Amino acid sequence: QVQLVESGGGLVQAGGSLRLACAASGSIFSIATMGWYRQAPGKQRELVARISSGGSTNYADSVKGRFTISRDNAKNTVYLQMNSLLPEDTAVYYCNAGGVRTSIVIVRYLEVWGQGTLVTVSS
Repeated sequence: QVQLVESGGGLVQAGGSLRLACAASGSIFSIATMGWYRQAPGKQRELVARISSGGSTNYADSVKGRFTISRDNAKNTVYLQMNSLLPEDTAVYYCNAGGVRTSIVIVRYLEVWGQGTLVTVSS
């Protein structure tokens, strides 16, 4: 079983910064992609940023130039550095791991979600 544990959310003023972290634990052989999604009240969950095991990244247009995603493959951990935060960044941020293999023998890919961490940006 694979679990994702997020940390780093909280309350910050507009223009401030926060750093989210998400650590994957359990029986892990490899993880293809790790990323962050967010869901604001009354809105659908949306992709914020995603990074492959090789380091390729993609970002939502709304966060380009302000957020940076990075990954430590040895620790199965993904980070999201959020700068110049805006009130519209307020949401629950969810960590996602895609293409998770738990065994070198068994070719089966899982998708795992974290429990979410709240980011609140005050104006």
